[in-house]
Amino acid sequence: MPKLHLSRIGAAIATAAGLVAMPLLLEARLARPERQVDDFWKRLPIRPRGHTLLGFSFRPRQIEAFGLDARATLEALLIHDFDVVRLPAYWNQIEPSVGKFDTKELDWQLEAIERARKRVIISVGAIKNFGYPEFFVPRHQLERSLTEGSLVRSSTHAALLVAAMRFIQRVVERYRDRPSIVAWQLEHEAVDPLGVEHSWRLAVDFVQHELAALREADPSRPVMMNGFLPTSSVVRLSQWWRTRDQGDSLAVATQLADIVGIDFYPRHALLALGARTLYLDGGRLPWQRAVTRALVDDVRRRGKRLMVAEGQAEPWEAVTLPPNPERGAMFSCRPGDAIRNYNTAMAWSGHDAPLYAYLFWGADYWILRDRSGDPSYLQAVARVLAAA
Repeated sequence: MPKLHLSRIGAAIATAAGLVAMPLLLEARLARPERQVDDFWKRLPIRPRGHTLLGFSFRPRQIEAFGLDARATLEALLIHDFDVVRLPAYWNQIEPSVGKFDTKELDWQLEAIERARKRVIISVGAIKNFGYPEFFVPRHQLERSLTEGSLVRSSTHAALLVAAMRFIQRVVERYRDRPSIVAWQLEHEAVDPLGVEHSWRLAVDFVQHELAALREADPSRPVMMNGFLPTSSVVRLSQWWRTRDQGDSLAVATQLADIVGIDFYPRHALLALGARTLYLDGGRLPWQRAVTRALVDDVRRRGKRLMVAEGQAEPWEAVTLPPNPERGAMFSCRPGDAIRNYNTAMAWSGHDAPLYAYLFWGADYWILRDRSGDPSYLQAVARVLAAA
């Protein structure tokens, strides 16, 4: 082969590699994880919400991990002008052993929210639900461990499916007469793998059977299904590869659900490197905005409602539990970022097709920070509630 031809091939390969690498370089940031707390959030503009409901997700297990009291935390949040609260029905909590069905935790949460005259979305699971570790199947309902790398199908896990459908129906039947409930959530990021910890996934047919059971128990209310929105090329490529056989959770939600919920985390840690952390931070770059806009438009073309099920308002660092530094704020999400993330999502809302709801993620973390002497997260969100 002539040398000139080889050089042209080499140049083409180098150019292609550069085109691929450039977005990755622009989307990654190496930064000190802890930053000084400032009051910049007080000067940020706030987009009007129009008809969008504003709310938060209540995370009982995270509250325990923070060492907070669940009842006091919920009461502290309910004094603010939120419209809606998302509650989890954890299967292993409600059905800890054979023959048990104990909803007292969910009961008092719902009663407290109703006293505050707010609306509710109940996430019924059953296999996955929001809040770490996102997997809440009771031990007695697992015939065997779920095989890593496999699809959990209705044909391969029939007993688990029957039990999950029965649980979903019992939860829905118990609460369907409560007018405060405006929607049900089915599963959590239904067909995606559980982060990097587990590679098994629910098959679409498994979720379809669960959905049929839910709709049979309550045909009157909409069903929301959520999915993680990649905001960097690395995560987008990884998510596509891991779910390429049946699509990711957002694709499946767009097909099956009445309301499509986006989990929106524009900046998150990838790994700690000594005193610094490598972050993925591509959510506000033009090519990522364009892909997100295409998703939003596709959901609306299909006649589905859209909401933000999780709008990042707490840090996502390279550890499981968000850090609570004594004199700083974590770089992945400072108080001003909670407002910016809200503003970004409000740009997806239109006059004729507003977002159904925007649920801030991290409400219990704001209470932890407030009790630790930093009320800025709570005040930043309160400012959105007052100004939007």
